[in-house]
Amino acid sequence: MRKLAYLGVALIALALSAYGYSQFLQITGNVHTVVEGELYRAAQVDPKRIRELHEKDGIRSILNLRGPDPGEAWYDNELRTSEELGITHANFPMKSSRELTRTDIETLVSLMRDLPKPLLIHCEHGADRTGLAAAIYVGMIKGAGEEAAEMQLSPIYGHFALPYVSRTYAMDESWETVESVLGFDS
Repeated sequence: MRKLAYLGVALIALALSAYGYSQFLQITGNVHTVVEGELYRAAQVDPKRIRELHEKDGIRSILNLRGPDPGEAWYDNELRTSEELGITHANFPMKSSRELTRTDIETLVSLMRDLPKPLLIHCEHGADRTGLAAAIYVGMIKGAGEEAAEMQLSPIYGHFALPYVSRTYAMDESWETVESVLGFDS
């Protein structure tokens, strides 16, 4: 009985730690370098953060993975700030609960390949959709290999997906499709 109690306490502590870490990532903007001078990732960016990234890292384009949302302050502010700074802005609507098709993946790769660099990709939290896009970039565009690509879709960036439990597991399933295209799963 005592072992079960310890296990319960350990699981609760682990869950609280994961929650605390995800909150820390949100407070800090979950901003990370994927490929120095080429690709950066973040949670939803506000005008101040866009200016900082433009000044510090020379961001020349932003790829919004949430999709267009005219009339919403976050979206209108992002567009206005991008325009003021001469940053190219593009949208690629994704849902963290929906798997990408091969056509979606090809479109996303084309966008990321063709947008001016350095490129900033973001979604709302910078963990799931952004993680998949970063993994695709590392694997398909940079050819960096399976392990390097999969690191982008990991708890380090706040991606905590469990099969059949988490709605964001669709991003992991989408990655499986990418792996089959790249021949990683052979």
